[in-house]
Amino acid sequence: MASYLQIENISKSYGEKILFENIGFNINEGDKIALIAPNGTGKTTLMRILAGKDKSDSGGRIKFLRQIRIAFLEQDYDFDPEKSIYDQVWDDSSEWTQDLDDEGLFSYELRIRQLLTSFDLGDGSKRMDTLSGGEVKRVALTRLLATEADFYIMDEPTNHLDTDAIEFLEGWFKKARCTLFMVTHDRYFLDRVCNTVMEMDHGSVYIYRGDYANFLEKRQERIDNYNAETDKVRNILRRELEWIHATPCARTGKAKYRKNAFYELKDRASQVYRSAKVDMGDVGGASRLGTKIINCKDVSFWYGDQCYLSHFTYNFQRYERVGIVGRNGVGKSTFINLLTGADTGGGTLSGTIERGVSLKIGYYRQEGMQFDEEQTVLETVSDTHLLSTFLFPHDMLTNRISSLSGGEKRRLYLLTILMQQPNLLILDEPTNDLDIVTLNVLEEYLLAFKGTLVIVSHDRHFLDRLVDHLLVFCGDGVVKDFIGGYTEYRSYIKDWEAEQKRLREAEQKASRPAPAPKAAAPEKKKRTWKEEREFEALESELEALGAEKEELEARLSGGTLSYEACEEASRRYAEVKALIDEKEMRWLELSLY
Repeated sequence: MASYLQIENISKSYGEKILFENIGFNINEGDKIALIAPNGTGKTTLMRILAGKDKSDSGGRIKFLRQIRIAFLEQDYDFDPEKSIYDQVWDDSSEWTQDLDDEGLFSYELRIRQLLTSFDLGDGSKRMDTLSGGEVKRVALTRLLATEADFYIMDEPTNHLDTDAIEFLEGWFKKARCTLFMVTHDRYFLDRVCNTVMEMDHGSVYIYRGDYANFLEKRQERIDNYNAETDKVRNILRRELEWIHATPCARTGKAKYRKNAFYELKDRASQVYRSAKVDMGDVGGASRLGTKIINCKDVSFWYGDQCYLSHFTYNFQRYERVGIVGRNGVGKSTFINLLTGADTGGGTLSGTIERGVSLKIGYYRQEGMQFDEEQTVLETVSDTHLLSTFLFPHDMLTNRISSLSGGEKRRLYLLTILMQQPNLLILDEPTNDLDIVTLNVLEEYLLAFKGTLVIVSHDRHFLDRLVDHLLVFCGDGVVKDFIGGYTEYRSYIKDWEAEQKRLREAEQKASRPAPAPKAAAPEKKKRTWKEEREFEALESELEALGAEKEELEARLSGGTLSYEACEEASRRYAEVKALIDEKEMRWLELSLY
């Protein structure tokens, strides 16, 4: 297996914060690697360094061992709001198209058109400033996949995508003969696409060949082994400490190297890894919940001529766990805003929505994050137990919000919701921008949560683990209730679609008239001697007429003929063209003999 990339001794820090130091690893041809690490440890920075968008502080070495084409997907796509989708993709492809010939350009354009269709972006005529966040992400992926690069570097490719788009992307990468290095929080996507997990932990890099479950198992083995080794070091340290505390006479004869070794042991003995799975204790607590949560009766909501909810009736129950799913743009977030009484930006509402008097809603929005950037972590969330549970160590509590990464801010925003101890917790796409380590902790919290839970998400693993049933938004205001998790729902839909296809094919077969018996093929006729001579003459005549036609075309387009000569050439051109048509028809007739 050929090595594509060698990384040696690269480092990055911002001020006093060291993201990683002197790390190195190899990426081989055909590797599909998922990078896992907590938010704020430098995943995005590392990817930008590999893509040539940033530099290592220490120099180090980043060596691509072959001339390969690299395509990079960043989390945020920089686009021109006034361009159409197609023009945006085509203009962003200039570095890939500049050396292509006509045939290559045609193939490239065809790939773009096919990807636009696969990502449900139509003919690409919509303006970029009219798109949702999920649609913008699909445009960015269209540009990326159209390159057919050798090596893809992708930062959270499934963020903001609906399940149809995620499943298409899964299928594309499962079939593609490419190398992939990506950060993702989507554990099902990771399992179905990647063959390797890379972990950045405490400044080191660890490689695990296999799926996500194998990573969890081997990582725990590594931590257990490390902690067992630490226990051994502590026993040695205890004996060394006894020796250090020996009589003054013995102390004067101590070897310098043994004293140095003692302090090295002391440092090593203090290093203990802890699993991200923390005992939840009382952090899953909620305010007292009454019998009435939210009752919806015959609720409809229109925005302009678009129906987002049609005659919806449903009573949310105590302690139930509901998942809300559907394609981008069908009204899931609008529905949540209606439930909570938040601003929907206008529209026409009918029906009734009643909320319980003891209801205390915690609403985590996709776009709801607002902070005083000068405040510290502890000033923003004062619950140190909650902060520790969600992986904010003690030495981070005095950090200003402005120094946090995007994922760390998103995690802190989540805590501002949880610390209010709501009894109805509504999470709108909570997994976007959260790392896998944090998601595991959040899932543990939500499993212990003593209230009603409503989750809008495209994260299949997250939904499968947490919800009892789904409200499926089908479009045009139609909402269906499905009992079960997301994987069960997708399996049901695929089985239903397969059955519908089978029924359609059966109907078409039944309505198709029986084929008429095939007539015996007539015996092929042979050319006579005279026809053979005619056939040979036609080939010569057609060649001569073709040459004359080209000559006449050149004369007529040259612009040097007089009026009379031009008129004569035009007349003769019409005659030659008619002769060619006539003789080609006769040649075709004779060639069938």
